Amino acid sequence: MNYKTFGGLLAVLVLFTGVGAFAFVGVAQGEGENASNRKIVVFKEGVSDSEKDAVLGALSQNRIKRLTRALSADVLENADASKLGELAKNPKVKRIDNDVIVYALSRTEELAKGGSQVGVAAAQVLPWGIDRIDAELVWLTGNSANPIKVGVIDTGISLSHPDLASNIKGSYNAISTKRSANDDNGHGSHVAGIVAALNNTAGVVGGAPQADLYAIKALSASGSGYLSDVIESIDWAIFKKLNVINMSLGTTADVQSFHDAVIRANNAGITVVAAAGNSGGAVNYPGAYNEVIGVSATDSTNTIASWSSRGPEVDLAAPGVSIYSTYKGSGYATLSGTSMASPHVAAAAALLMNRTIRPSEDANTNGKWEPAEIKARLQSTATDLGATGADPLYGAGLVNAFAAVQ
Repeated sequence: MNYKTFGGLLAVLVLFTGVGAFAFVGVAQGEGENASNRKIVVFKEGVSDSEKDAVLGALSQNRIKRLTRALSADVLENADASKLGELAKNPKVKRIDNDVIVYALSRTEELAKGGSQVGVAAAQVLPWGIDRIDAELVWLTGNSANPIKVGVIDTGISLSHPDLASNIKGSYNAISTKRSANDDNGHGSHVAGIVAALNNTAGVVGGAPQADLYAIKALSASGSGYLSDVIESIDWAIFKKLNVINMSLGTTADVQSFHDAVIRANNAGITVVAAAGNSGGAVNYPGAYNEVIGVSATDSTNTIASWSSRGPEVDLAAPGVSIYSTYKGSGYATLSGTSMASPHVAAAAALLMNRTIRPSEDANTNGKWEPAEIKARLQSTATDLGATGADPLYGAGLVNAFAAVQ
């Protein structure tokens, strides 16, 4: 298992020791509010659907959904523990993971109030966060991230929002594929606006105002959802050949199927950006994975927010306090959280990806940006904050989109 630091591995060993006769089907210690009554049964490669049905037997009645795009797995709900134990012994079953609950990572009290919503857009403003990362200076060079594809895995996006709609090029609802990915919470729309709100005359403008947005709904109206839906969302993004994924969500539980999905995205050339978390403690997953750019939150004085998660897994910092952006319906809101910091970095990544890679940056000598190269460039051009050099609060520093594309 590839963690960003040995310290991160120690934390996992301490926090996530399995319990019960079969550790791989038990609820991990430290899961707490992330625990659910659902399991992800991962089958070995080559097992057909009919074989899966036979292996599950009576447990088939507990199946919620079947994942087939990349991960061969069934999601079960309220399955008997003893039957799961027997299932885990089947030679066609690779493992059984906990289908933990994943949460949007904005400040709960602000999200509950909907921030400072307004129903009608006033004259366009340049949000302080977009200004702070110097994204607007990049636009003057003719780079607004068109046609970079950015997937927002979240509560959906307001599909009719006048400041977002024309940038939305695709959508998917992993919770219920027969329903739309319209945002019924507000969080996803807020995140999407930070990435790519239109540069028009009203409302706000995002860091990459001509990027192609993809609304990928994995979290419900409550701002939470199941890991299996997030995994399905990542695999949909791979299928659609997106360039960047933003995940302003997280869980304290390290689940192998989650890490595997992130690795698949990374191997497919997708730059994955994620919020560090709002506990003031350890970085959440997926932000803690080495293949992800984990982002902490700063305020208008370039100081880390007291609640921002921290640790050696933090790669970059970005504005995340009192951020004004689009909201559900046609509204706007001011919210705080590492949820708001992450899309600033996703926007910077999109702007950088839209610039031709130079030979000195092209570690793989293939003429195109790879996720590790995007990460390295954003880190090497970041504005150093806190202790000199990389540190657990700010990572390599405050992301600077203009410096990155120079």
